Amino acid sequence: MSLLGPQITDALAEMADGKPPVIWLQGASCTGCSVSLLNSVEPPIEKVLLDVISLRYHPNVSAASGHDVVHVLEEVAAKHRDNFFLVVEGGIPLGEKGHYCTIAEKNGKHLTILDAVAKMGEAAKAVIAAGSCASFGGIPAARPNPTSVVGVSHVVKNKPVINIGNCPMHPDHFLGTVVYVLTYGELPELDKYNRPKMFYPMPIHDNCPRRPMFEANQFALQPGQEGCLALLGCKGFIAMSDCPKRKWNGGTNWCIDAGAPCQACSEPEFPDDVSPLYGWMPVKGKLEAFTK
Repeated sequence: MSLLGPQITDALAEMADGKPPVIWLQGASCTGCSVSLLNSVEPPIEKVLLDVISLRYHPNVSAASGHDVVHVLEEVAAKHRDNFFLVVEGGIPLGEKGHYCTIAEKNGKHLTILDAVAKMGEAAKAVIAAGSCASFGGIPAARPNPTSVVGVSHVVKNKPVINIGNCPMHPDHFLGTVVYVLTYGELPELDKYNRPKMFYPMPIHDNCPRRPMFEANQFALQPGQEGCLALLGCKGFIAMSDCPKRKWNGGTNWCIDAGAPCQACSEPEFPDDVSPLYGWMPVKGKLEAFTK
């Protein structure tokens, strides 16, 4: 069950009459963030989509697609200027003037995600970059990045962009951010990467259940062993996220509980600068001394 479930449900119920328009666009992505949101347990995602927000377009949920969508985007941008939310999932390819990623057609020409985000972003009240790819480029921007993918903030300059990191994003992080903005009429406090501090408060290492093993110099040398996972590639020392407390899939599990090292998917460095994924990283001299 979501840690924010009751609070989100009550807040959304109070705001249901307003039903802020929401446009959800997808760029260079795997659709994983949409799947993560649709797996939201509390509040049920159908309540959010049907009773709370006015979801005008989502490429996986909406019936319309292609050229039939363009008029919806233009209508929302015109009628609800500065009063709708734009959610962007996936990175934005800049190469070939954006033609590596098209989402619809208009007057016989392709509408690129680059053009759509640029236009819709400037008309929106705020933009939510849903997931690592939209926030920082993510896997689509990994070297050599042949399509020149960037995060949303490289395209939208004059409106606030809230980055919801992680790969995929956590549904609580998204819903909690939307509720905060709608409840208080302002952005939540953001960190230096424009992520809500309430969901990215400290490094995962600080609250890791295996932290005592790290302090005791007990390190796992193979997957499945007891011990700190630093030598197996854990990047929890630099990853800012509340995963240890919130967990995933309705609070069922998370990477380290499942025996997998943290890959710092919440960070701008993911994936290039935290690779190899199963290669250890030096931490204040402790691991170098241990491995000598």
